[in-house]
Amino acid sequence: MVGRFPVITLCGSTRFKEQFLEAQKRLTLEGNIVISVGLFGHSGDNEVWTEGTKEMLDEMHKRKIDMADGIYVINVNGYIGSSTRSEIEYARKKGKQVLFLEPDKAI
Repeated sequence: MVGRFPVITLCGSTRFKEQFLEAQKRLTLEGNIVISVGLFGHSGDNEVWTEGTKEMLDEMHKRKIDMADGIYVINVNGYIGSSTRSEIEYARKKGKQVLFLEPDKAI
């Protein structure tokens, strides 16, 4: 928490760019500091796929989780890919709150 504002990191497939932007807006208006992805590789930001960049971004996203009180998973139609699943596991190991856009059927 920074001051009275909880910090939330958004996680999920970057194919859901519109849902990321909607969640960022809604969570911000609800009084949260929101940390999001820097690039949307599955939505056209092709720089993600250059050598070493995806790995760097994945590691950087774990640091964003470290800075947050919890994560908010963008799991449209229940979809959670392997990268997002590893972020959820990481957040739980670190004792972070894990919230979902849609109920997680794996729980």
